[in-house]
Amino acid sequence: METRMKIGIPREIMLNERRVAATPDTVGKIVKLGFDVMIESGAGSGIFARDEQYAKAGATVVSSVVELFEKADVILKVKQPGLNRSTGKHEVEMMRPGSMLVTFLHPASPTSRECVERLVSRKITSFTMDSIPRTPRAQAMDALTSMSTITGYKSVISAAARLPIFVPMMGTAIGMLKPARVLVVGCGVVGLQAIATAKRLGAVVECADIRPEACEEGRSLGGKVVGFEVPPELARGEGGYALALPKEWLAREREALAPFVENADVVILSALVPGEVAPIIVTEKMVSKMRPGSVIVDVSIDQGGNCEQTRPGEETVVHDVLVSGVANIPGSVPVHATHLYATNMVNFVTNLFAGGPRKINWDDEIVRETLVTREGKLVHKGTLKALGGAGR
Repeated sequence: METRMKIGIPREIMLNERRVAATPDTVGKIVKLGFDVMIESGAGSGIFARDEQYAKAGATVVSSVVELFEKADVILKVKQPGLNRSTGKHEVEMMRPGSMLVTFLHPASPTSRECVERLVSRKITSFTMDSIPRTPRAQAMDALTSMSTITGYKSVISAAARLPIFVPMMGTAIGMLKPARVLVVGCGVVGLQAIATAKRLGAVVECADIRPEACEEGRSLGGKVVGFEVPPELARGEGGYALALPKEWLAREREALAPFVENADVVILSALVPGEVAPIIVTEKMVSKMRPGSVIVDVSIDQGGNCEQTRPGEETVVHDVLVSGVANIPGSVPVHATHLYATNMVNFVTNLFAGGPRKINWDDEIVRETLVTREGKLVHKGTLKALGGAGR
């Protein structure tokens, strides 16, 4: 008799990451699908969910993370695997060869290259939640959109907290102080939420995107559209996502945006091509011309970053401009972020095993687009493109 598949949910190890891949509610739903669920003790502490709540939902609470990784057939995580300092082992190395992983991997990013190599060598079947296709059927699994909503909001709040000036126009006894100018590059979900938040704070907001329909959405939220026009066939891909511009067009984009970057007090960078390395839009030369005290929040850092000077996971000062490459912005709003992500995750697992545990439809579009590694090979299209087509 075949044993039930075991799904393991470890505590996240990234610094200040308080999200978790499942709530007690979604654990109950996974159990009803026919899986056994193990969760590391304390995994839900960041969202104020106690071990007893997970146990009541049907999970087995495990104190040893090594045991969890060894026994699990499928690991569900929020962020890409890394070194677990409590065990001295990389999370991938703790996984059983041939097991499965579902998480945000951002596999095309240079910073994820080592992790992907480990998954290949360990023969882990891995899926990345940042490559969910934008289709009606996949909408309930679209974790990138869910997290982007939080990122757009919090990126502006973070920038405002670091500015040496007020954001709104402010009346004083000696006259009016001008409002801050905010430039949002990329009018996807992140950018639109950033535009709306900056407007609510009272900033003068400008926005740019290579897709005409995205620009119109930015305009509808009160942003003044700036930049330049790109032929639709070069700008818009399947499902409405932006395409990677050819080098000569990317150079034109930088040239068109340079004066607006120079004039901005805050620049929010969120221009992404799903599953691929983020384009460099703001160069060091552009940063050097910004006003001292200005702030750049590069929220595309998980895929490499839009600013040439952004350092992954760090905040640095370059030419008196604060450049933020904080990598886990949604983790700073853990309760709502986990609610959204865990719901996306249970919907993904439901689709992944639509035929029942151990029965995956490899021809399913969502499965195919999110698959990163399988049987010791790298198969993710965006990552292969970033590597120049050199698969392993």
